[in-house]
Amino acid sequence: MTKTLERVAYFSMEMAIDQSLHTYSGGLGFLSGAHMLSAGNLGLPMIGISMLWTLGYGDQIVDKNNEVEITYVPRSYDFLKDPGVVVEVTIFGELVKVKPMLLEPKTFGTCPCYFLTTDIPENADHIREYSYKLYDSDERIRVAQEIILGVGGVRALSALSEKFDTVHMNEGHALPAAFELLRMYGNNYDLVRSKLVFTTHTPVPAGNEVHPVDLLVEAGFFVNTHRDEACRLGGEHFSLTVAALRLSRLANGVSQLHGKVANDMWKWVQGRCRIVAVTNATNLKFWQDTRIKNAESNDDLLSVKNVMRKEMVEYVNKETGSTLDPDVFTIVWARRFTAYKRADLIFRDMARIKRLLEAKKLQIVFAGKFHPKDTWGRKTFNKVLELSKQLPGVAIIPGYELELSGHLKRGSDLWLNTPQRPMEASGTSGMSANFNGSLHMTTDDGWAVEGTFDNYNGYIISPNQTSEDNTSDEEIHQRDYESMMELIEDKVLPTFYTDKAAWAALMQKAIQYSSLYFDSDRMAIEYYTFLYQPASL
Repeated sequence: MTKTLERVAYFSMEMAIDQSLHTYSGGLGFLSGAHMLSAGNLGLPMIGISMLWTLGYGDQIVDKNNEVEITYVPRSYDFLKDPGVVVEVTIFGELVKVKPMLLEPKTFGTCPCYFLTTDIPENADHIREYSYKLYDSDERIRVAQEIILGVGGVRALSALSEKFDTVHMNEGHALPAAFELLRMYGNNYDLVRSKLVFTTHTPVPAGNEVHPVDLLVEAGFFVNTHRDEACRLGGEHFSLTVAALRLSRLANGVSQLHGKVANDMWKWVQGRCRIVAVTNATNLKFWQDTRIKNAESNDDLLSVKNVMRKEMVEYVNKETGSTLDPDVFTIVWARRFTAYKRADLIFRDMARIKRLLEAKKLQIVFAGKFHPKDTWGRKTFNKVLELSKQLPGVAIIPGYELELSGHLKRGSDLWLNTPQRPMEASGTSGMSANFNGSLHMTTDDGWAVEGTFDNYNGYIISPNQTSEDNTSDEEIHQRDYESMMELIEDKVLPTFYTDKAAWAALMQKAIQYSSLYFDSDRMAIEYYTFLYQPASL
């Protein structure tokens, strides 16, 4: 029998494909955007389904009180094509019209992607707002958004005559798609399960959504599925992750470590599918600067990095009013501001870091976003913002768009990643920094377990830590801080300033290793061989 590739409909609440398309917040969007780009590059039979956010995730700005605030700017996209289709879903008893807009492959090189919106004249104002803000903090709106993505997405594909063999739910946001398939196939669970796969992204409880089952019933989340059956699948306090694991034929974690953590975390779920691991990746063609790719020697590489650091410093100084020095070793910490990522770890001993900053041994750039309701994230961002005014050589940019991310990944010397193990499911930012010769310094978590090796292509904070059962959080923070600072003071800075050949060799290994394994073309192929159509041996 001839073996052909399945046609996969890939559902994700956010996608980071191009700076001009503001439909993402962070890592989940960066990952799904890379997947769509690689699917297009490889000619894989995939279709992307996401949301067209009128206001996006919000833009962070520094206000007159020197604190970060969130603003929203309406966006419109004339490069999206209207295929002339509108579908209907019922949400909280109201008929909601959903329009898919097509991102054609020729625009950015992706597979075909449809972006769903309710912000059309046919809907009442409060319904139009459903597709305004990504991850709206209002629970009812958040649930409505998931129904639009899942139910609206499946119905849009049917109306567009887009055939698919498999629905890939990238996180639990698209779970209503499973209930729409149950409606379509007469509650044939075996058939629906054969068509569903699921990616879980986080071992952090807050990242696994739970809602009161009666709210979801009221919203129409379960389409035609009875409340009792919904409770059987996800509980009275309905867990999207648990239900997705029970409704899918196969699921995956997003690094080898996360695959193990996810299996341990969800082992209590009876009737769940098997969880395998497909390690995240990012798109080499999108992120790697051609000057790095074309560098033919260590001297060329160092020269290119000096130029790119200068370009980054000019950009950061212009954006922030800082006075960073293009000749000083530059550390970048850039990712989502949330507690387990520990943005302020490097400031744990203020006198110690201040000595290095004042001696111009190093400088630090921070960037990133926090969820509007994340009080820790907001507080920590404002703390670092205040420190950037007090300390020399510290700058912070209130955002993390694709363009900014590119500047930082090209210009940094060291990409700092400080999650508390094992809370980082994967992470991808260090991969694309590696593409550009920036070394990764990280706790041994997420993808770093597979891709960062101490004194070979980067540096590991607190190596050989496998269990934190008998260690308090405070002890972990102090241990990781001491390890990080010892690496910076005793290994990183001496090598960078006094042994350029050794530093260039580390850069070369970072580029080679990441380019070979952490390009999303590899990831897109592995999804077919491990998740969509596992190899029969």
